[in-house]
Amino acid sequence: MQQTSEQYDAVIQRCRELFKKKTRDYGTAWRILRLPSLTDQIFIKAQRIRSLQENEVRKVDEDEQSEFIGIINYSLMALIQMEKGVVDQPDLSGEEALEFYNIQAARTKKLMEDKNHDYGEAWRDMRVSSLTDLILQKILRVKEIENNKGKTVASEGVDANYQDMVNYAVFALIHINANSK
Repeated sequence: MQQTSEQYDAVIQRCRELFKKKTRDYGTAWRILRLPSLTDQIFIKAQRIRSLQENEVRKVDEDEQSEFIGIINYSLMALIQMEKGVVDQPDLSGEEALEFYNIQAARTKKLMEDKNHDYGEAWRDMRVSSLTDLILQKILRVKEIENNKGKTVASEGVDANYQDMVNYAVFALIHINANSK
């Protein structure tokens, strides 16, 4: 599990660096996004990954890795929005946004470690395409919960689904990075 922890941290560091750079470019404009808007952004990224996995022809020069990074960052933004609430105008400095990003990333990693303990790193035997499908399933679950105004009868909440999407995307990037060496 030590290797998983180190690989996980390396992926999150890469995502965090992009988040920091985009925050320098755009500020924290994402703070105005409602959860369904963030869910839709994640959905677009996951659909694009699935399309890249199924189609040989690519017309845009971006690969799966950048889309998985987008899923991670949008999911962490959604978790921040759930905690802080949506605002009408950006209200966080770049440093504050990064602090909240780090908090959510740490909570999500802790969930991964707990599940990894219980499941015995089963994800290592999964295909990237299966991880993509699981992300899409989680997105559809979140959309259904959002359509039901957040009410669930017997299911985990939206936050757990966003955390699972982060973790599945991290696992996919670990697989992709291992296969490119």
